[in-house]
Amino acid sequence: MRITRRSCALALASGLTAATIVMAATPAVAKPLERVHFDEMTSEVVENFCGDLRVRIDTDAHGSFLFNFHGPNGLGYGAEKLHVSTTYTNLTTGKSMTEVQSTLSKDLKVTDNGDGTLTLLVLATGSLKVFGPDGEFLFNDPGQVRFELLIDHGGTPTDPSDDEFLEFLGIVKGSTGRSDLEGRDFCDVLHEVTG
Repeated sequence: MRITRRSCALALASGLTAATIVMAATPAVAKPLERVHFDEMTSEVVENFCGDLRVRIDTDAHGSFLFNFHGPNGLGYGAEKLHVSTTYTNLTTGKSMTEVQSTLSKDLKVTDNGDGTLTLLVLATGSLKVFGPDGEFLFNDPGQVRFELLIDHGGTPTDPSDDEFLEFLGIVKGSTGRSDLEGRDFCDVLHEVTG
């Protein structure tokens, strides 16, 4: 599967708490190159989740993606808003744990490296909240992070349709804000909350 710039952004957004992703400022010119709204719900039962649990995972994700040209060099900048609610139900006990993640991510700077690649400096901000079986608020990880991505522009730096994700270059500025889940293992928390 080819990993495009947009799919990289979506994967990072849903996979990382500050994740992932590409956002932009809008230029003084015409319409955006791409504007997408999405809404997706899934449900699946997973055996041996976290080693020994039978879990139903219900996910509701919705958001929007905007991609536009910006600046005198005509490079594309992206922006994404994402809201994901994921409920893990232990089918043995009937107890659930819900994660609610809201993120806003945007490209702060896009640099043409002159070698067929672009470097994206991305700002991702938002929060991850965790709730227990009775809706009890348990954990909160709000804040923001800045990171860089390396993108192959396919020989066309101003045409994002052929861009491909190459590499996560690392965190430029670490997470700010509170980190209730820092140092805690997801499976340990799930066992504790739904056991």
